[in-house]
Amino acid sequence: MQRIVLALYSLALWLAQPLLLRKLRRRARTEPGYAVAVPERFGHYPQAAAPGQGGPLVWIHAVSLGETRAAAILLKELRAQLPGMRLLLTNGTATGRAEGEKLLHSGDIQVWQPWDTPGAVRRFLRRFRPAIGILMETEIWPNLVAGCKAQAVPLVLANARLNEKSRAGARRLAWLSHPAYAGLAAVWAQTEDDATRLRDVGARVAGVFGNLKFDVEPSPQQQVQGRTWRDASERPVVLLASTREGEEAMWLKSIQEKWPPAPTHQAQAAIKNVVFMPVQWLLVPRHPQRFDEVERLCRAAGLSVSRRSGWDGAPQDADVWLGDSMGEMALYYGMAHVALLGGSFAPLGGQNLIEAAACGCPIVMGPHTFNFAEAARLAMDTGAAVRVADMAAGVAGAVSLAHDESRHAQLVQRCLTFTQAHRGAARATADAVLQLLFRVNN
Repeated sequence: MQRIVLALYSLALWLAQPLLLRKLRRRARTEPGYAVAVPERFGHYPQAAAPGQGGPLVWIHAVSLGETRAAAILLKELRAQLPGMRLLLTNGTATGRAEGEKLLHSGDIQVWQPWDTPGAVRRFLRRFRPAIGILMETEIWPNLVAGCKAQAVPLVLANARLNEKSRAGARRLAWLSHPAYAGLAAVWAQTEDDATRLRDVGARVAGVFGNLKFDVEPSPQQQVQGRTWRDASERPVVLLASTREGEEAMWLKSIQEKWPPAPTHQAQAAIKNVVFMPVQWLLVPRHPQRFDEVERLCRAAGLSVSRRSGWDGAPQDADVWLGDSMGEMALYYGMAHVALLGGSFAPLGGQNLIEAAACGCPIVMGPHTFNFAEAARLAMDTGAAVRVADMAAGVAGAVSLAHDESRHAQLVQRCLTFTQAHRGAARATADAVLQLLFRVNN
């Protein structure tokens, strides 16, 4: 039965290839990175992508931006413990691939994740022959797992997490998902709750190591620059960090209700002069293709906008500072007195709050943090973060905290204590990778 299910799944993906190509063309209109090296997605690689000679080729798959940043933390530890290793990095999104380029050393390779058909997977594995494969966080593909097993490539899931919604989905598709989870050589979970859910869908959990993102080391240079700009601001700075679609509209509605414009026909000017008196707002959308959209939304509400890409030495005076750059979250957290956590005010599961805490930036989060449930709970227990019911309460709470110097100083210290207390996942995971490699090779 399992073979039949896998064959039907493979046929469906093979038939869906034209739809994937159409999707890539559509995405490439706003994100040109999706038009790069498209044949790689189907297991066809240029000669230059062939692996060279050297140490073991360690394959890490990080689908998107967040997973790539987690992979960077693990990779640093792996390079320290395994000198001479070469990296084979695969990604699934344009932002992940762009971030991944920064991790490459001489002799490393970066290609797209192969589409999960038997042919594409087989061509990928035969071309590169990795010594081990490391999937980051949630990425499980049935043919990829089956192909690695057939080619004797140990495949593991690192920094693994599984929320209740995903577990329910995996259980509904048990004929397909259970063999995929069971086929992994090892699974290293973030939390005991994740481990329980992963075991329930068939995974062999070999350890609970914590979240790699606690080992993040935010750029000191970016933080210093951010604090310099913050100190130059006439008002406290409140950041909307990694916002997702719909959340900026919630924010605009909340601030206009809390600080309504003066009763005048010159509403556009009134919004600017009245609404933004309490704090300096800093918006950083999660996805770069939305930078222009968010600017248009703000300007349509009568707000002036200054974009990071246009700053010449310092932020320009404006109602809203728009962070339209990649790889500078430490800068933005350094600029902020407090951050509203994107993805947590719409039912999207929340974005990573650990980097904010590591930068000493207190966090106000909405009700939806199921993607980082354990980190959110620990942050609240430590006092590094507060939870609110909705965006209106978040705006009010963030503005209040930004103006309360004594409470703000307490939360800054709690943020740093929180992140320091949970470090160590990178070393534990790297140790486990090396132990597995040793067993395979001996």
